Amino acid sequence: MAGTRLWVAGLFLLPALVLLGALVVYPIGYSVWRSLFDASGNGFVGVDNYQEVFTDDRIRTALKNNVIWVVVAPSVATALGLVFAVLTERVRWGTAFKLVVFMPMAISMLASGIIFRLVYEQNPDRGVANAVWVGVHDTFSPPAPFPGAHPRDDGLLAESRGAFTTKAVVKAGGATALPLVGAKPADMKGAKDAVPARDVAGKVTGTVWRDFTRGGGGTPGRIDPGEKALEGVTVEAVKDGRTVASATSGADGTFTLPAAADGALLRLPASNFAAPYNGVDWLGPSLVTPAIIGAYIWMWAGFAMVLIAAGLASVPRELLEAARVDGANEWQVFRRVTVPLLAPVLAVVLITLMINVLKIFDLVYIIAPGASLDKANVLALQLYQSSFGTDVNQGVGSAIAVFLLVLVLPVMYVNLRRIRRERRR
Repeated sequence: MAGTRLWVAGLFLLPALVLLGALVVYPIGYSVWRSLFDASGNGFVGVDNYQEVFTDDRIRTALKNNVIWVVVAPSVATALGLVFAVLTERVRWGTAFKLVVFMPMAISMLASGIIFRLVYEQNPDRGVANAVWVGVHDTFSPPAPFPGAHPRDDGLLAESRGAFTTKAVVKAGGATALPLVGAKPADMKGAKDAVPARDVAGKVTGTVWRDFTRGGGGTPGRIDPGEKALEGVTVEAVKDGRTVASATSGADGTFTLPAAADGALLRLPASNFAAPYNGVDWLGPSLVTPAIIGAYIWMWAGFAMVLIAAGLASVPRELLEAARVDGANEWQVFRRVTVPLLAPVLAVVLITLMINVLKIFDLVYIIAPGASLDKANVLALQLYQSSFGTDVNQGVGSAIAVFLLVLVLPVMYVNLRRIRRERRR
């Protein structure tokens, strides 16, 4: 009877075992065998492919990035999930918040990669991250009023490190013309017509304007009808390399300097014409890996939150209330009671995410631009490039696959031991 049951169980398990062997056991065995041969698959090279895994610069970069991923991404995602799970228990709209945080899990890695490729776009007009960053920066450090503006090539102003200085000293009681060209039309919106500055006894006056007449015509160096004033331009009076006075041009382009400017050179500082702040190069070589990890956390923090919230729902409320009655504050209750009781759930989330990030491929491949792809490289991506890229060497690719399996095995072993301990309880 027992033998019959064993045969029946075997028959039911046979399809699953065949699929397991075809889709898991055979590929692992073939990868181990293929990793011992060269690129052609005919020459036996032993462990040479594994030696290349640890000596090739690209693969070593991928290994270093994988270490960063395993340490940072699961830890931050789990911590955020824990915070979200605890806080949403205390607000009336907690369910709606959980839905919003978990929603990225419904989006594929491909779609998320495309979304964050746009989020990290360098141009602030397109990239959300830089739009926010530039907005904050410009709040505390206003941009130059007329980036790119410059004088004509007529010798009236000399250029030095982006600043423009008159070649001749100015005298009190006289007006000085400071004509500029190159101001962008977008920066001239709402500009008023420029007017000639009046002579003021004992003071230095002048006008800063865009010396350009639409449709051509006009006299260079003279304010012609319709030419626009440059408002907000800083003008400095310099003597012996030292600024003795400064003023800012008004809405009509005029400025007035005190008597101290008599006999000085007038300088238009480079800050008037500096290029606008363009934000952070999120996908540059130095920040591309943290930026992609940020996209991953955006996706998986909701997963961590849902699992931890489920574990939190099973925590006996009597223990929390008892701790509060004994005088513990909320932080002490969280650190000394809630977190220890959630330790098994936190371990599940952490281990799951660690296994997941060891196989990360999609986000890196989609988000990282070609110029930064080598700096953002990870083992799964290098496996793809070595096996199917331009420089194909499936021996090295198979060695990377085996190495990835070896890296995952300890994490799986720890997870299995944890499951067995829970079953014994």
